[in-house]
Amino acid sequence: MKIIICGAGRVGFGIAERLSQEENDVSVIDTSASLIHAIRDTLDVRGYVGHGAHPEVLAQAGAEEADMIIAVTLSDEVNMVACQVAHSLFNVPTKIARIRAQNYLAPHYLDLFSREHMPIDVIISPEVEVGKMVLRRIALPGATDAVRFANDAIAMVAIECQEDCPVVNTPLEQLTELFPDLTATVVGIVRNDELTVPHSSDQLQTGDLAYVICDREHVRRTLGLFGHEEPEAVRIVIAGGGNIGYFVANAIEERQPNIKIKIIEHDRARAVAIADKLRRAVVLNGSSLDQQILTEADIHDADLMVALTNDDQVNILSSVMAKRLGCQANLVLINNPSYQDFTKTIGIDAHINPRAVTISRILQHVRRGRIRAVYSVERGDAEVIEAEAMDTSPLVGKPLRELDLPEGVRIGAIYRDKKVVQPDGATKIKAKDRVVMFARGRSVRHVEQMFRVSLEFF
Repeated sequence: MKIIICGAGRVGFGIAERLSQEENDVSVIDTSASLIHAIRDTLDVRGYVGHGAHPEVLAQAGAEEADMIIAVTLSDEVNMVACQVAHSLFNVPTKIARIRAQNYLAPHYLDLFSREHMPIDVIISPEVEVGKMVLRRIALPGATDAVRFANDAIAMVAIECQEDCPVVNTPLEQLTELFPDLTATVVGIVRNDELTVPHSSDQLQTGDLAYVICDREHVRRTLGLFGHEEPEAVRIVIAGGGNIGYFVANAIEERQPNIKIKIIEHDRARAVAIADKLRRAVVLNGSSLDQQILTEADIHDADLMVALTNDDQVNILSSVMAKRLGCQANLVLINNPSYQDFTKTIGIDAHINPRAVTISRILQHVRRGRIRAVYSVERGDAEVIEAEAMDTSPLVGKPLRELDLPEGVRIGAIYRDKKVVQPDGATKIKAKDRVVMFARGRSVRHVEQMFRVSLEFF
């Protein structure tokens, strides 16, 4: 696939890195010569210095033959115009734009992005996507990662097996026998930093990170089965009152009035602005690295510290300080992948990588076949994929035990007729089923082929 990426910042670099690894033909445009030189030197992509919305720059990058444009510069307006130019002058089939300003995304203005006006096929709002992820993680204490599929009916949770985990040293197939009414399947295991896709005879060990696909209604029971029965946080301190921090606080106020929120925001004007918008949250103006401010926020009585500033180092240090001062747990936003390796050793319970969330959202539109959703895990080493089975799919009609599934692929759940089906060897996939599976990165291409529409179908 020939793809043009406008913007060589963190998100653009991450997308280019991932797509070039999968042997796509990638061109990157940015006004910064240093960023373009860095991306050329590091990745197998073409780089062009220029304005991503200028026709001559897009033409130079090969827009006439492009299958997709992904506009992720820091300017919403540049992203929107780049998609418009790509459509009007070069007829690029798929146009994806990152739009951060919520004013553009108000429901009564959504007609703006119709094909007749400003033709953008997919709008990505990183702050909203990350905000939703934060809310899911707050709602599921004990999970180190969580995401939903199939109209929110199916969940994938990552769970750490601690010393008191009841299910360690038990073959996975026995878990199904012991808990026959629990719709949950272990699909991936990380042990000693090595990711494997388990077989039914494999066992979990203390220290493992297990990826589990389950019925959304069974998530809390699944966490309890793994020894995680942490109570939901009711006293939360949020460091950072930017777009993400405000989104999270506002959503909690609307949905869970029993939760008490305090926000620490460094910029005084921003602190005043969000204090006027929020009804119950207490907003403190100051640095989350200031112990006096943390004390004023009653951090010693807090259940959870959520660090959502734009500075990784502030997020990490303030979260570590919060726990030292008595906060029960923390959740940290970390952009730099190199910081993620030592989070556990310094007392960070869970973290979110905004770049990974955005890349996952884009990947579902890059994937071929009837792919409905994609979530990237373990820095792209694997993906959780939701795909719709067509009549012509080789998966349809045969018992799973007879299917020649690619190595590194495990089916976790099937969504059929608005119900979640836990697969076993006798299960047969039907046309229009939505299949949620775990796939190693090297097997993703095979998964795409299994869910592609054959020409015979037409």
